[in-house]
Amino acid sequence: MLRLFYFSLIWFASLQISFSQADTIRLRNPSFEDTPKQGGSAFTGITGWFDCGKINFPEESPPDIHPNGYWENNLPASDKKTYLGMVVRDNHTYESVSQRLDTMLVAGKCYKFTLHLAKAEKYVSQTRTTGEKANYTTPIVLRIWGGSGFCNDKELLGESKPVNNTSWQINTFEFNPKSNIRSVTFEAFYKTPTPIPYNGNILVDGGSEIVRIPCPGEPALASAKSKLPPHKRKKQTNNTAASTPLNQPTTAVVVPKSFKPKILQELTRNSIKEGQTIEIRNLMFKADSATIDKTSYEVLDDVFGFLMVNDDVIIEIGGHTNGVPNDEYCDRLSSSRAKSVAEYLVNKGVNPTKVQFKGYGKKKPIADNKTKYGRDKNQRVEIKILSLNS
Repeated sequence: MLRLFYFSLIWFASLQISFSQADTIRLRNPSFEDTPKQGGSAFTGITGWFDCGKINFPEESPPDIHPNGYWENNLPASDKKTYLGMVVRDNHTYESVSQRLDTMLVAGKCYKFTLHLAKAEKYVSQTRTTGEKANYTTPIVLRIWGGSGFCNDKELLGESKPVNNTSWQINTFEFNPKSNIRSVTFEAFYKTPTPIPYNGNILVDGGSEIVRIPCPGEPALASAKSKLPPHKRKKQTNNTAASTPLNQPTTAVVVPKSFKPKILQELTRNSIKEGQTIEIRNLMFKADSATIDKTSYEVLDDVFGFLMVNDDVIIEIGGHTNGVPNDEYCDRLSSSRAKSVAEYLVNKGVNPTKVQFKGYGKKKPIADNKTKYGRDKNQRVEIKILSLNS
């Protein structure tokens, strides 16, 4: 009897832990960290994910893990070291990956989730219909399915717009499942409606936690801090990061139409044109990291204000390093810093579709790396005007 009581206590404690974690659901390996792999006979799978092609299209090759020059794609990762590449083909086949959730999505509840998506400029492979080489670059979409097990497409939770950006872009998905969801599947698919299948690619990185949000008409959810006992709340506050997570964006700041930048005075509607590059001056990071120094918020607020009063402008945040460290380190640091700037702008209220980001590493120096002056010049973050629809 005592043993039964003991195990009942353990069961109840585990149930309480499960309930306390239900508002935040963590995917396994959401940024697809693994050894770079090119789909083929030697493919050994992706850590944390199941290749749905084994079920749906067993004769086709599996997805790829980049970057390593596969299919002539070398875009640096947006988050950590590697990312997922998937394709659709002209023979009605397409790629997808899936995993079972540790905590289910509850029917009738609302959730938010973010991913970084891009399209490779080059993804050269043979077509399935002719056997000739082709560049798989027609834009495709990412579908997120929910189900009861691996690769189960019971319910479409979200779908991106056709991805045509060749730099990374933050994409936000909001879920309101009609049934309890125990698995998710990321699927590359054709833009619809489409008359015939075609060849295209999509790159996926930087998945966030899936976080509960209020449904329309539902009261605001209690914060994690407010759920803590009173004697622990102060400690939690002191350890909170200064920036707001992507899945908990701040309320957008209202910027007057008369806004004028204080530092980047050349960042005005009359002085910019498509393709122009502007260095973000006075932007400082902590050494060897992507943490933005608080003294840099003023110049980033110039960029924020400009984007808020110019709805039709799309920019790329480009990160660059000096030429001293190795290529892998430079690619990773420059990508991380560009991402930090993009996240700052999005968290403050900029529409994510207006901001892309990319790390160029040490590939585009503007000064001699042999001098300290030159190295300092090369280590920079720039804005590139991608679109300006007057």
